[in-house]
Amino acid sequence: MARTKEFDPDAALQSALELFWERGYEATSMADLVEHLGIARASVYATFGSKRELYLRALERYGRQQQPVLLAELSQPGPVLPAVRALVLRFAGESATDGEGGRRRGCFVTNTAVELAPHDPDAARRVEANLAHLETVLTAALVRAQAQGELSEDRDPHAIARMLLVLFQGMRVIGKAGDGSARLRDAAGQALALLG
Repeated sequence: MARTKEFDPDAALQSALELFWERGYEATSMADLVEHLGIARASVYATFGSKRELYLRALERYGRQQQPVLLAELSQPGPVLPAVRALVLRFAGESATDGEGGRRRGCFVTNTAVELAPHDPDAARRVEANLAHLETVLTAALVRAQAQGELSEDRDPHAIARMLLVLFQGMRVIGKAGDGSARLRDAAGQALALLG
């Protein structure tokens, strides 16, 4: 008779996501995961595989959690640019806000892009998939804004979406580096001015 798992794998994955997001991949040991998840090392390996596999699954989960939120924010009926402006301000605000213990977690995708993507092709693919999704959602919103007359016909919605994507990721990095609130505020202000 097969034994049933004595823990909830879904809750454990969410807990691992939180720990990796807070500390990063390299600074999180398997011992840290075992302690944080409250499950035996053998159970972690049996359920999730290696630390790297667990990290990649946590990254995928993060994307699945964040993507619907952005899509919902940018696909509401009515004017689009107010939602895009609100998103710019939200990214700036979140990037400048301290996390638990005064530590800024940033964006899990951005953190992975900086820490792992340069030398881990699997991590790089997952980062690219997340960035491509955000770019697509932004582009679709801006195309709709243009069709509704909110964005002039001579503007390139795809190029603007890419600019915003780069801005958002840069905001996350600046936010993690320390008190960059003035930089973040100025960058957000310039983005809002470019949106018109």
